[in-house]
Amino acid sequence: MNISELLEAKPAIAILSGIGGIAAALITQWFLNKRAVFRYDVIHNRVGLSADDDIYGSVRVTWNNTALNHLFLSTVRVANESMKDFDSVVVRIFSSNTRLLTEFTAIEGTTRTLEYTEEYAGRIRVTDGSEPTEDQFALFRRQRDYIVPIMNRGQVLRFEFLNSPTSDAQAIWVDILHKGVTCKFKKPVNQIFGVSQPRAAFVGTVICLMVVGWVVTSVSSVKVAAVASFFLGWLVLIPGALAILAVRKLRDALAG
Repeated sequence: MNISELLEAKPAIAILSGIGGIAAALITQWFLNKRAVFRYDVIHNRVGLSADDDIYGSVRVTWNNTALNHLFLSTVRVANESMKDFDSVVVRIFSSNTRLLTEFTAIEGTTRTLEYTEEYAGRIRVTDGSEPTEDQFALFRRQRDYIVPIMNRGQVLRFEFLNSPTSDAQAIWVDILHKGVTCKFKKPVNQIFGVSQPRAAFVGTVICLMVVGWVVTSVSSVKVAAVASFFLGWLVLIPGALAILAVRKLRDALAG
């Protein structure tokens, strides 16, 4: 029995359809049950620098009348790159060698800002007429805990901190302890259409190699094949980025 006869048999069609349905269900469940990944990046921009010059004078950067050697504006972005939505996510921003000063928070795409967790707010709360204790100052300078009421798939949180590093190895970290979530750091990279350029370049290279192979074997004109191959190589980022965006759309559709 050849393949065409096999496909014409109703039992075979039913069996193949069943296998296909099971495979699709397993793939969908694998996507849905896969542990969610929250990725974050940190960008540091220098704002001020204290320095002394015998000829041109001195420059001082201060915070609450305390002199600072360096002052940076650091932006932390946390993205939910999974296909799941989460409630009541606690996001901790902390550092061991940088003093966190004033801040700004935002849930990108909305008008909302983030609030401290109830526990953290209680630990730094100062009653009227009182001054913060040294322990409260120390906690505020090294750590912030925020509550995110809803963290939808694709949602991005932005935190901006004025900060003063106490060493050359400046670092601000994110910690998220939530069921089904893992938090990973990623280095900031240039993007195209919201896709990292290295990833778009890899996927685009694979796609263009396949297309170039088809062009070389199918187009008789050497000039046409050469020009087509040149433009495919030149625009390699675009098909890669579009392919990744298409896969994301399909993934979101499967996740509902």
